[in-house]
Amino acid sequence: MRLTRDQAIVLASLGAITFLAWMYLTGMAREMADMANMVGLPDMDKMAGMALVTPYASWAPADIAVAAAMWIAMMAGMMLPSAVPMVMVYVAAERGRGGAPLRHAAAFLAGYAAIWIGFSLAAVQTQWLLLRTGLIGPDMALAGGYLGGALFIAAALYEWSPLKNRCLALCQSPLGFILGHWRPGLRGAFAMGLTHGLHCVGCCWVLMLLLFAGGVMNLLWVAALAILVLLQKVLPGARRVSLATGLLMLGAGIAILARAAGA
Repeated sequence: MRLTRDQAIVLASLGAITFLAWMYLTGMAREMADMANMVGLPDMDKMAGMALVTPYASWAPADIAVAAAMWIAMMAGMMLPSAVPMVMVYVAAERGRGGAPLRHAAAFLAGYAAIWIGFSLAAVQTQWLLLRTGLIGPDMALAGGYLGGALFIAAALYEWSPLKNRCLALCQSPLGFILGHWRPGLRGAFAMGLTHGLHCVGCCWVLMLLLFAGGVMNLLWVAALAILVLLQKVLPGARRVSLATGLLMLGAGIAILARAAGA
């Protein structure tokens, strides 16, 4: 279908934000690799951002800000591409109603982003707890195969849960979501963005936790999960997609546990 001018502007904006998020993550990944190589050196906890890779840092406000910026950029790079179909349909619906598509799209995306920013802050807290308890190492991946394998198996079980299927079905049907949750005005657009963000988190939160299994700043792993999220939302048949994803996660979890047991 041919894009309208408003859709083209929104699509270009989302593409630019996604690109900038990935550029930020790439630069941070390089810094994190250098920091990880310095673990054990004196005064390492005084380096900006060192809290991301060592349990010895103070986690002062500056450290928390670095961690939050990393997670927010990661969620933007991973989730904005999967939100494109929903936003395109929303812009078309606003245009058809004679509204202000660009302003309302901005409000919609603000609501969507607010949910994922909240998730990012919760992830920062989780990261801090894992570092403090020694459950993740300087590579920001779970230490030991048993915990990682269990996390993959838990992710497989969630893929087959009714909540996952319900949230994924709503994410896969932008038109159905718009028709069932339409609210007029800028406040309505923001509220719709919040609702869609909640469904999106309900669909993907366990997949996001798998970042801890493969390494939070392992960009290949981050990209693989981003592609998986996108495919889940664009491929037809929510239940079949969840079944296939769950089987992959279950197989990975069993393999990780078996390797850990044989080590």
